[in-house]
Amino acid sequence: MEKELIISATADEVQIALLEDKQLVELHKDKKSTRFAVGDVVLGKVRKIMPGLNAAFVDLNDEKDGFLHYLDLGPSYNSFEKYLRLAMNGDANVKTLKNFTIEPVFGKNGNLSNVLKVGQYLLTQIDKEPISTKGPKLSGDISFAGRYLVLVPFSNKISISQKIKGSEERNRLRRLIQSIRPENFGLIVRTVAEGKSVADLDADLRLLMDKWEDMTLKLKKANGPEVIESELGAAPALLRDVLNDDFNTIYCDNEQVCNELRSYLKSIAPDKTDIVKHYKMETPIFEQFGVQRDIRRAFGKIVTIRSGIYLYIEHTEAMHVIDVNSGNHIKAGTGQEDTALQVNIESAKEIARQLRLRDMGGIVIVDFVDMQKAEHRRQLYEVMTAEMKKDKARHTILPLSKFGLMQITRHRVRPAIEVDVQETCPFCEGTGTIKSSLTVVDDIESNLRYIEMSLTERKLTILTHPYIQAYLTKGFRSMRRQWQRKYKVRLKIKPMESYNLLEYKFLNASGEEMEM
Repeated sequence: MEKELIISATADEVQIALLEDKQLVELHKDKKSTRFAVGDVVLGKVRKIMPGLNAAFVDLNDEKDGFLHYLDLGPSYNSFEKYLRLAMNGDANVKTLKNFTIEPVFGKNGNLSNVLKVGQYLLTQIDKEPISTKGPKLSGDISFAGRYLVLVPFSNKISISQKIKGSEERNRLRRLIQSIRPENFGLIVRTVAEGKSVADLDADLRLLMDKWEDMTLKLKKANGPEVIESELGAAPALLRDVLNDDFNTIYCDNEQVCNELRSYLKSIAPDKTDIVKHYKMETPIFEQFGVQRDIRRAFGKIVTIRSGIYLYIEHTEAMHVIDVNSGNHIKAGTGQEDTALQVNIESAKEIARQLRLRDMGGIVIVDFVDMQKAEHRRQLYEVMTAEMKKDKARHTILPLSKFGLMQITRHRVRPAIEVDVQETCPFCEGTGTIKSSLTVVDDIESNLRYIEMSLTERKLTILTHPYIQAYLTKGFRSMRRQWQRKYKVRLKIKPMESYNLLEYKFLNASGEEMEM
């Protein structure tokens, strides 16, 4: 599979499109005004404790407080609390956690009001960005993600991605990680680490340890709620998660972002720094690579697939609802049941793409075309499961219910992407009505009468919509012939496909537009 990254960067926003085999599958928007990103480590201050929710609202020096539930404090909360106290007091020993005594695991049952107090400083990580009226969702279980590894402080556990299947490879990675694992740090081995050498893994680990030590130094100087350690920018973060051997090109129209990407690639994959290309053409980059066209086709309430099949997608506060419609999809020689299966399988593939593309999360309900055979329903479920494996977001898929509905839950960490592909009609201004075309003809004749009485022009050209042009010129006794005799002018009427129905212009003999 061929992968490309197309990046459009302005002073206010960075837009990133991920293409797989030239098809748009993910769209990311990173606004410079956005204060928090998933993965940011923030030093907050407890503003309010809600015993009924067993949660707290945390001041992040932003208009929206963060939300932290008791269960999200994490098993290492006691160790983090001790670490924060020592780091803010300038204890240099916590830079590497050598000789640090890990505190007992934090219990899952308890009351937050017995653990935290109002005004207390708290080290947290952004788990979900602000969505709608809600502030960021916080976690006290802090970790740092790298290219191949995830660093987990105050742990001695080594975990291997479940997607690495071979027992021999899993054992090899476990031995390598055990040989380089720092004291009092656990490590999670990511899927892309499969087959990598100890040098690659060690280099990634050193970058993560540098991040930890940098955070420790910043905590010594911290003074109030603030972001202590920021996640990578949107482009490097996405690159970190999707970069593999299939990835062959990155195009970006901003030189600064290009340099950032090359610098990041130099640290994680030096052999791939030349895949970053600075786009310099005048045509907007999204237009040049067909991204804008794909966005117009893929967003909106109605998404057309092919052969007449279309999806109706509705977003609500509580869930997303997708209705599958066969439209005029009919294939000769197949019965209703086979047609329904065919429609549903094609729709399932597009729905899996839509979930990634729009970054839809929470509960998704899909109403497929009804099928009677159990084997067909099972086949549809298997297709959807296989297609969703391409999605890196955590998700759960349930088989079709007896009503033909499929339920999907997808982990949402950012607001779903909405692209408005509709605009208010500039002619009716949203009313749904325009003046009759007959009034246009009256207006044109009124201007001809004015020209005859007030001007000396006797050779005119009228530019108008093709429908109006046909109305004025067709037939032996056409309106054009009548006007020529009546107003003593030589009249030429030209159709303009770009004009709206009510638009027209008069040109004089020199081809210049006449002001009416």
